[in-house]
Amino acid sequence: MTSPLVQRPGVDEPLPADRFLDRELSWLAFNRRVLELAGDIDLPPLERAKFLAIFASNLDEFFMVRVAGLKRRIATGIAVRAASGYTAREVLERIWTHAYELQRQQADLFNHDIQPALVAHDIQLLRWDQLTPQEKAETELFFDDKVFPVLTPLAVDPSHPFPYISGLSLNLAVVVRNPVTGNELFARVKVPPLLPRFVAVAELRFVPLEDVIAAHLHTLFPGMEIVQTHTFRVTRNEDVEVEEDDAENLLQALERELMRRRFGPPVRLEVEESIDPHVLELLISELGVNELEVFRLPGPLDLTGLWTLVGLDRDDLKERKFVPKTSRQLSEVETATAPDVLAVMRERDVLLHHPYDSFSTSVQLFLEQAARDPHVLAIKQTLYRTSGDSPIVDALIDAAQAGKQVLALVEIKARFDEQNNIEWGRKLEEAGVHVVYGVVGLKTHSKLSMVVRDDGDQLRRYCHTGTGNYHPKTARLYEDFGLLTCDPVVGEDVSNLFNVLSGYSMNTEYERFLVAPHSVRTGLVERIEREIDNHLQGLPSGVRFKCNSIVDEGIIDALYRASRAGVAVDIWVRGICAVRPGVPGLSETIRVISILGRFLEHSRAYCFENGGNQEVWIGSADLMHRNLDRRVETLIRLIDHEEVAGIESLFDFAFDERTAAWDLLPDGAWVRRILDADGNRLREYQETLIDIKRRGEFAP
Repeated sequence: MTSPLVQRPGVDEPLPADRFLDRELSWLAFNRRVLELAGDIDLPPLERAKFLAIFASNLDEFFMVRVAGLKRRIATGIAVRAASGYTAREVLERIWTHAYELQRQQADLFNHDIQPALVAHDIQLLRWDQLTPQEKAETELFFDDKVFPVLTPLAVDPSHPFPYISGLSLNLAVVVRNPVTGNELFARVKVPPLLPRFVAVAELRFVPLEDVIAAHLHTLFPGMEIVQTHTFRVTRNEDVEVEEDDAENLLQALERELMRRRFGPPVRLEVEESIDPHVLELLISELGVNELEVFRLPGPLDLTGLWTLVGLDRDDLKERKFVPKTSRQLSEVETATAPDVLAVMRERDVLLHHPYDSFSTSVQLFLEQAARDPHVLAIKQTLYRTSGDSPIVDALIDAAQAGKQVLALVEIKARFDEQNNIEWGRKLEEAGVHVVYGVVGLKTHSKLSMVVRDDGDQLRRYCHTGTGNYHPKTARLYEDFGLLTCDPVVGEDVSNLFNVLSGYSMNTEYERFLVAPHSVRTGLVERIEREIDNHLQGLPSGVRFKCNSIVDEGIIDALYRASRAGVAVDIWVRGICAVRPGVPGLSETIRVISILGRFLEHSRAYCFENGGNQEVWIGSADLMHRNLDRRVETLIRLIDHEEVAGIESLFDFAFDERTAAWDLLPDGAWVRRILDADGNRLREYQETLIDIKRRGEFAP
């Protein structure tokens, strides 16, 4: 789209080789920001504990997928140098160093800061020797009744090989001595994952389950002397790779791969730092990990268990409660019971901003009303992630049983939701829903819903498309945009895309959509190039992106060219960012911020000044290779001036110097901006937006 009449001196010169930050290290920097929230003394104690649990869960998945993938590529000899310039081995070594440092910080933060803060509010997480005699006696009854029957000690000796250690399980390495022979023997006891991670011994007094088990090992090994007990935890490769020869075999192939996932090779061994060297040597040898993969940490291990405490009924130690409101545009036409979503859509488009705008009284209600409406003839729906008891799934089943034609495109390759998606995909099929599993070789990540209704004078298509999954539970925690519309142009686009996904259509042309893998990258790059030309011609220009991650080299290089031309570029990213902002001669006009908080910033928005005729696109696509090349993703252009202004105002608010955020530096470091020049706390984006939404406004 570059005009040959526009001279671009310096813009198209070769870009430096070191222009990209490393994606894996950038992810660790993201999780460090989560850890910083846990360290924020101005947050209530249970909120801080929540961020510790999130940090731990994030890191588990990072090792199961990203670290496992690096190790696999190195082992198979297919590893290539990353765009950052690092070899896979160099990246892996940096990950081990930084991740271990972060886990040490997490443990210290819990033991020396958050735990004392909880104690100050009468919530105590104790070790066994801190319990009172009465508490120990009562816990013994709990052990005998609830724990002992499900424990299975596994010995290791010439007739008993070292047992399989399941991924993310908590285990006790036990050394016992035969008092007759004096021989020392090794055994492993798995901490049951379905029992409470922290056992209540009194009101608001808890002890780790592994401590309870360790204190009663004599009942598991009667007649033996308990010499040593050490807690350890293994993380395994749990990524799934399926060779898709054809769609018919995909379901069976995925189910076989899910069975193999349980036995992936170890990628991390966490042990309490007091572990005996000989026991550690045995674990390293039997598990096949190297020294750098061993994380020696203060106990207790596995702080994902802090969710037990976060769930306590102590609202005084949490953020103020938040209850989503019905969208103002929908509530204006509210009946005695609920908005008539279809009626509103016939009058106007509705731009939703979850979780501030209630999901249950908008998207969910849209599908529930469509399922009951006798004039609705068909419903088509993509499902990437949803809950097993989802009212969305129930609505589709109700519609099918009412005789409507219902199509559900179920993405069974959604990571870590594969088994759930297979199960409720079959549940939908049994109810008469036409279920398809997408396009071979691509994940379907688009968020699309279409209702076809006989409105008497015409068949009208009612559509929803957005940035978030059709998951009622996460919709209360994830920040996302969605658009409800009856625009016939959108209806045509959605129909054409569903025909691609469910049939043999090869259509790649759309009016208000950009669709990956065909046109999202090229469409965004073309618009960035247009901003360059506009700026050089003296026209209004500017680029603003909001996404979860940005690592695609083609997109980033286009942004660098825009910055060289003088175009202002604002990037608002939650997680990974490979862009180096503020580098002289490369990215001086690029600003990158990150905002984290009680909600997970999940929406994607791509804005272009376009010579004064602003373009705003929202949708499912992040700026990563997998999204742009290996997924079906959609971006939709907003055409209503009020909607465009609303998205732009959110950017203005987020980038305002009075709003707290993290700023990215050229070297990849993130600096938290939380106080103004006078030492006063800056306003929090999400908390301020809650108040704005309560007043019925879309944005500041």
